[in-house]
Amino acid sequence: MSITAVPIPPTKRGVLYLLWAGIVLAVLGGVALASMGAARVTASGLRYQVIRPGTGTPHPTDADIVLLNYEGRLTDGTLFDKSQQPTPMSPKQVVKGFGEALKLMSKGAKYRVWIKPELGYGDKPAGPIPPNSTLVFDIEVIDFLPESVLRERMQQQMLMQQMQGGAPGAPGAPAPGAPPR
Repeated sequence: MSITAVPIPPTKRGVLYLLWAGIVLAVLGGVALASMGAARVTASGLRYQVIRPGTGTPHPTDADIVLLNYEGRLTDGTLFDKSQQPTPMSPKQVVKGFGEALKLMSKGAKYRVWIKPELGYGDKPAGPIPPNSTLVFDIEVIDFLPESVLRERMQQQMLMQQMQGGAPGAPGAPAPGAPPR
């Protein structure tokens, strides 16, 4: 029995260059994708990681009310707070680091943020949070509206209820304790 060797023609140099260029591009693309999920740091020292980018370019301001879900933990993993349902909050009425994080996000975004003590509660204890604690929050922005628009909508709803006789003491509503009509 004889084995016949089939010669393999040499690979052209140009093909090898293209192959290496493809490998380098693939590695660079992988590094770029990996860095998208890496933590970033703001000028104030707030550290954050984009878990899911939001849609659109508008970001909440201090004049907005943000509807969000959140979960707050200490660095050892101890849960200290969690929203039970979507919760409205104003960036100006929360600790500085939380408000700063909200203003970075857009609708639909989910971030993990690490709030150092200077941007959180500092050297004062706050309920289950010990002094000088770094806070770790997972925050998901559902939507946000200007506070003035929200107030206007609430006033319109109250007016509609009064006009339909839904509010006690409203014109046309039965007096408290009166039998139904």
